[in-house]
Amino acid sequence: MSRFDLVMPKLGESIIEATIIRWMKKPGDKITEDEPIAEIATDKVDSEIPSPVEGVIVELKYNEGDVVPVGKVIAVIDLSGEAVVPEPSTSEKEPVADTAIPTPAVSETTPAITAVPEVTVSTRFYSPLVRSMAKEENISLQELENVAGSGKDGRLTKQDMLSYLETRKTQPAAIQPKVTPPNTTAVTKPEPIAPGTGDVIVEMDRMRRMIADHMVMSKNVSPHVTSFIEVDMTNIVRWRDKVKDEFARREGQKLTFTPFFIEAAAKALREFPNVNASIDGYNVIQRRNVNVGMAAALPNGNLIVPVIKNADQKNLKGIAFEVNSLADKARKNKLDPDDIQGGTFTITNFGTFDSLTGTPIINQPQVAILGIGTIKKRPWVLETSEGDVIAIRHICMLSLAYDHRIVDGALGGQFIKRMQQLLEGFDPNTAI
Repeated sequence: MSRFDLVMPKLGESIIEATIIRWMKKPGDKITEDEPIAEIATDKVDSEIPSPVEGVIVELKYNEGDVVPVGKVIAVIDLSGEAVVPEPSTSEKEPVADTAIPTPAVSETTPAITAVPEVTVSTRFYSPLVRSMAKEENISLQELENVAGSGKDGRLTKQDMLSYLETRKTQPAAIQPKVTPPNTTAVTKPEPIAPGTGDVIVEMDRMRRMIADHMVMSKNVSPHVTSFIEVDMTNIVRWRDKVKDEFARREGQKLTFTPFFIEAAAKALREFPNVNASIDGYNVIQRRNVNVGMAAALPNGNLIVPVIKNADQKNLKGIAFEVNSLADKARKNKLDPDDIQGGTFTITNFGTFDSLTGTPIINQPQVAILGIGTIKKRPWVLETSEGDVIAIRHICMLSLAYDHRIVDGALGGQFIKRMQQLLEGFDPNTAI
């Protein structure tokens, strides 16, 4: 019988593992080539694994919810199509009943021992690699919390884990929990919140939990500062109104306002490399590529950030095509892992829901994010050769949140000012 081993694919440059969310086939099912066999999730994106061959599912190596390293065999497929699926073993059919462990009696004269509460939730960030190493070495979260980190903000690195594991072999004694001295500030687990009568409890799905953790981590890592500026978008609004219908007929594409902001941001990022950057300890990594992410809402209410790669090398038309393509893939949940990787700067549009502005949270490991408010008609003072006049103009407020470790108020102000100049200076004779 000829068999094919299906392995966990590598879904991106930095992906080392993935979680099996759902098996779409079971042992004994026939499967055709390119038919999805499983739905998986990484810390970047959800995806389906298609079968590269036709046959019968013989065995599924992992359960739903299991985290599987890249390259591990996850399923076995019989290519002859005549496989006999083995029956589950007795131990699988009949779960063993839990055996109660007797608790030794405590005499009245024996001093009581106060148990240290087990750590089950942490506000400390651990990379997927560190978590994987901890799981393989059976290191509990409580033990992990006590391992000193040499990365930025005390983050654990691979080398920290290797050094700790070496020490752990020679010093197997249990590590005592950290004790916080009185009158000092410590990050603690929030107190449980008791629901009231009639309250509805809705558990976060996997993606919302990841978003929540990412946002908390970003606020812990980066000291956020936000600057605001108002932009007169009248030239762009009038030009778009003039060309959008013809553009849609000719190209079969919508022309939204998003490409204008991406084009301006890409030009400004080239001029201010410390905004197109990341921080590694005390090193500033100025990114060679200008890859602008655009935050997009998914149908389930969650958020994802597809990326316009090398945005500074594309014209307005090229950016518009890519924006529409990525937005459509996001709505249909068809984004590839590569579509959401490599971002160096992010744009989020508060104006979609008529908000004037907002204070966005930086998308780590970037150092800045641009918020776009709604474009509204407002009375505006214009300076003319004959004096100041009040006119009705299309005004938009931009907000730039930046990491104060390397972006000071002056740099943040210069960047957002340059954005204003580029948008207000849009040439109304531009051809597209």
